[in-house]
Amino acid sequence: MKKAKQVLAIVGIILLVALYVSTLIFAIFDNPKTFTLLGASVAATIVIPVMLWVMGVFLRIAKKDDNEK
Repeated sequence: MKKAKQVLAIVGIILLVALYVSTLIFAIFDNPKTFTLLGASVAATIVIPVMLWVMGVFLRIAKKDDNEK
């Protein structure tokens, strides 16, 4: 379970860093959809950590179920 949490944390870090870098790149290039992409970036900044937290909770629940058998 510890390895799974570490993998989820690393995946989350990579996704968030890629998200911030892509937002910066989109802001540098004058694209007409910059505000749409910024909104998507803000939404993903909230959604990605929540999804990773939910996966961690499911892993914890699955481990409890395995111990009960």
